[in-house]
Amino acid sequence: MDFRVCSLFSGSSGNSTYIGAEKTHILVDAGLPGRNIVAGLKQVGIDGRDLTGILITHEHSDHIRGAGVLSRKFNLPIYANEGTWEAMDAKIGRVAPNNRRVFDNNMDFYIDDINVQPYEIPHDAADPVGFNFCFQNKKISIATDLGHTNSKIIKTVMDSDLVILEANHDLDMLKAGPYPVYLKKRILGRKGHLSNEDSGKTLLELIKGSVTHVLLAHLSKQNNYPQLAYQTVTDILESNGVRVGRDILVDMTYRDRASNFYHIR
Repeated sequence: MDFRVCSLFSGSSGNSTYIGAEKTHILVDAGLPGRNIVAGLKQVGIDGRDLTGILITHEHSDHIRGAGVLSRKFNLPIYANEGTWEAMDAKIGRVAPNNRRVFDNNMDFYIDDINVQPYEIPHDAADPVGFNFCFQNKKISIATDLGHTNSKIIKTVMDSDLVILEANHDLDMLKAGPYPVYLKKRILGRKGHLSNEDSGKTLLELIKGSVTHVLLAHLSKQNNYPQLAYQTVTDILESNGVRVGRDILVDMTYRDRASNFYHIR
């Protein structure tokens, strides 16, 4: 039996990740129209009717746009903390009372055979979280939409087998780009987004644990591109003695298509 993960879409235009095990098929976020997510699932061999539930990291539109539609279409429970529910309730349309699930941050729970561990992250949302997922003795973590990391986040994530980690922007591209000053400050702030450099430095800490795979995620369309994010992160790792491809495998997620489909055995 294996543990499966695939980023269906990742970026400022919409985010959704598939996490699966023997009996369980979870979506983390649903930030595109429902039909796009159903089509993305189909491309990686998953029928929308087989989904078990939707987990929400925070209420920004690029994470919730299709959540209500999918819940109504497939009778799916939506899991979010109380602060996120309050912030997104009016945005996603009616959700059946039995499909409104509330979790407490930093308290784990099960969705069928997958153990879910939410943890707090610094981002400019009501009550944002990342997630760890455990199945048997394997662990997958999602750490995106965070302005910085800290020792608690590193400790929470570093024993994972695979991490989906934010590499949102290149600093020079962002500073020279067309965004207004207030938006640049927001992205660069302590509750904004990790840069490529931040991501590389974070990985230097995570590699001290059991992380063997990382998927760079949530790349900005205007202020980054996959080759640059990959090169920046791998240069930081290699210059610190980490052998990319041997000590750790670095891969990409994409704004408009699915990543590679990973089986964690």
